[in-house]
Amino acid sequence: MKISIIIPAYNEEKLIAGSLRSIQQAAQGFAPWETEIIVCDNNSSDATAGLARAGGARVVFEPVNQIARARNTGAAAAAGDWFVFVDADSHPTAELFADTAAHIQSGRCLAGGCTVRYDERHLAADLGVGLWNLVSRVIKWAAGSFIFCQAEAFRKVGGFSAELFVSEEIDLSKRLKALARRSGKKFVILRRHPLVTSARKMRLYSRGDLARFLMKAIFRQRRTVTSREECSPWYDGRR
Repeated sequence: MKISIIIPAYNEEKLIAGSLRSIQQAAQGFAPWETEIIVCDNNSSDATAGLARAGGARVVFEPVNQIARARNTGAAAAAGDWFVFVDADSHPTAELFADTAAHIQSGRCLAGGCTVRYDERHLAADLGVGLWNLVSRVIKWAAGSFIFCQAEAFRKVGGFSAELFVSEEIDLSKRLKALARRSGKKFVILRRHPLVTSARKMRLYSRGDLARFLMKAIFRQRRTVTSREECSPWYDGRR
């Protein structure tokens, strides 16, 4: 069994080295399976690629600045039987990876995600992530910061949608869930060991900025999620 850990990264020089150290340590949770770590440099203008190589990752390049394309490019270069997508600002643990490995080994799971928590406390963020975790567990939608799936299943459903600049993880979750049902398998959301991810958007953007984006995403959903400009918190390069 081989596990490919795929990390999309755009201008992540501040965080990529620490995230890679966490991921390398966490990869012990997949032992004795073989693992590879692939960072997809999504047209960064900083030292992301060099730091990723220095940190022991294999680096591939995606020129179109889009999270979905970066993940797909990383997956295209991967040789694993299973893919694990982790964001460059996140810190999985060996316990989370071991829980993932147990579900893979069971033979009953096709794909899944996990609950998340922020690395800093913010009342609004805590409420938001708590609501997300509830929705994620009930509806079985994976957070984009951590998704795992059988490589064959990922290819069969066509990977992440290149039309979407955000919410691509929800779209993929829906298609993987449908395939899991047809295959007699499960799509799971792990909750015993939440993924720790950065709360930096709470520092970089005002509550008003984030509220305006949320309103656009609710009332102009298709126009918003298919436009890089409308999704500026992910693409304006602020880090």
